Amino acid sequence: MFTNQIDSPDKLKQLSPEELPQVATEIREFIVEQLKFTGGHLGANLGVVELTLAMHYVFDSPRDKFIWDVGHQAYVHKILTGRADQFDTLRQYKGLCGFPKRSESEHDVWETGHSSTSLSAAMGMAVARDLKGDDYNIVAVIGDGAMTGGMAFEALNNIGHEQKDVMIVLNDNEMSIEQNVGAMHHYLGKLRTDKHYKKVKEEVETLLKRIPAIGGRVAKTMERLKDSIKYMLVSGVIFEELGFTYLGPIDGHNVKDVIKTLKQGADTKGPVLVHVVTKKGKGYKPAEEATDNMHGIGAIKVESGALKSTPKGPNYKNVFTDTLMELAAKDERIVALTPAMLGGSGLTKFAKRFPDRCFDVGIAEQHAVTMAGGIATQGLKPVVAIYSTFLQRGYDQVIHDIVRQNLNVFFAIDRAGFVGADGETHQGVYDIAFLRCLPNITIMAPKDENEFRHMIYTAIEADGPTAVRYPRGEGLGIPLDETLQAIPVGQSEVLREGRDVALVALGTMVPLAVEAAELLQREGISARVINARFVKPLDEQMILKQARDNMPIVTIEEGVRQGGFGSAVLEFLAERHIRHLAVEVIGTPDYFVEHGSVSDLYREVGLTPENIAARARTIALKRGRRARIAAK
Repeated sequence: MFTNQIDSPDKLKQLSPEELPQVATEIREFIVEQLKFTGGHLGANLGVVELTLAMHYVFDSPRDKFIWDVGHQAYVHKILTGRADQFDTLRQYKGLCGFPKRSESEHDVWETGHSSTSLSAAMGMAVARDLKGDDYNIVAVIGDGAMTGGMAFEALNNIGHEQKDVMIVLNDNEMSIEQNVGAMHHYLGKLRTDKHYKKVKEEVETLLKRIPAIGGRVAKTMERLKDSIKYMLVSGVIFEELGFTYLGPIDGHNVKDVIKTLKQGADTKGPVLVHVVTKKGKGYKPAEEATDNMHGIGAIKVESGALKSTPKGPNYKNVFTDTLMELAAKDERIVALTPAMLGGSGLTKFAKRFPDRCFDVGIAEQHAVTMAGGIATQGLKPVVAIYSTFLQRGYDQVIHDIVRQNLNVFFAIDRAGFVGADGETHQGVYDIAFLRCLPNITIMAPKDENEFRHMIYTAIEADGPTAVRYPRGEGLGIPLDETLQAIPVGQSEVLREGRDVALVALGTMVPLAVEAAELLQREGISARVINARFVKPLDEQMILKQARDNMPIVTIEEGVRQGGFGSAVLEFLAERHIRHLAVEVIGTPDYFVEHGSVSDLYREVGLTPENIAARARTIALKRGRRARIAAK
């Protein structure tokens, strides 16, 4: 098999172009076989097999720089650069990363997990290359979905203006995670279906070159004629007007055509855009037929593409959508928005039931946030369904457009906390810290899916910016209340009484705190367990009660310690000059936590009942010693 022989791009170049289709077939079989155990981004990688082969066949990585936008289509690149033998560890704890990783290989020159960054990175590398007097190719691969991101447009404008030697490969598979939306999507559709555009344009240019130029006026007239014909053929040739040489569209699964076009682009001065049309999930029938082309999967049965495991309880995103639909049926103010995560956020059902009140704005988090603000100014109740890690991309808009104006926007923050196999770029552990410092906002986190329902209702009934952060995946499987009730804002709840130490936990950490209390009870240590519920406003009376009881506090959160919930407790005590009360803060550490199962990551950072109990035991025993000394 060819895949057993190819462990570097140099080995690939030893093959003839006629042999590459067989390599493509074997790589697809290898990816499907590996991902049935590890899970991963299947559809995107099956779609770029021939494109990646052609890139490595034409260019010389790592001297030539390949930049993968989003990065979830880089598996083929990893295979061709010597990492095939590590694929059984893909996305596993301490194993091969599911995205490009600079520390993993010299062939990975840019790390990414969020979309629309590749073109800006390519421009930066081009500037550095030219300033240093180097000479190498820079190839940025970006999908049609990522082209809806604002950064991509900003970079296109700048690259076209500066006329740097940069090649952009537009991987047009008509799909991102969801069906693509927006004007760019429709424009690419026109290019995709206009088979005669390139041929006729070349013929016109050849004809004009044959006409002898008689003075500048005639030359300008000929140029205008060329442009007029161009616009007649395809309305709005955006890329060429931005300063790019446009090549395509070409069949991205015809490896010979891709090689030929890449070589043509490499010989062209200035910025070049190669439009490659591919099919997400190519070569694997279950992926080709899936509505999302199996963008991201868990372990699967290869024959059918079905997941090997089934969910045990209600998924948080489904609880969110069902509750929101229940409320929207009674409250016409409710409008839902999401940046290209309609299915991921669970809003597909909502969109079908309330099509005029649900908006997928594409990969445009900044736009989604400010659009919600505009809706709120007119008396409606916008709900922004967004992942924690993607809300980071709209942070200035949260500050400038929402909380500063105290607008009535509800942020439903999915994937808060660890997400597991997607790793560093997707861990939702920063939202508490970056939201807590903002005036006017209320921040909640539920201990389970039933409390989540009541928090959604509380957020809808609130007046002003509100955020509810909740985890990825399944709930605890507890019964759901039929009647929704608003939770008193800023009020925690005591779940278990105790006398020696207080475990004040937030959201997903509450069940762990209960388990830790049970472990301590076996040792004769009585732990009070408090469900914080609110990050902001902080339940100050609860903290003062622990101070009056001289009860040391252990705070537990699935978020960074710096600036998080525990920091809020410490700040309050410092402001009140309460110095006698010991506080232990448990949260995620000051480094980027990599990929692995959530349970593996919990163990790594100490978010386990055993570690919570150990930290609580130490602080409780210190308090007991101090009490004994004082009694003497």
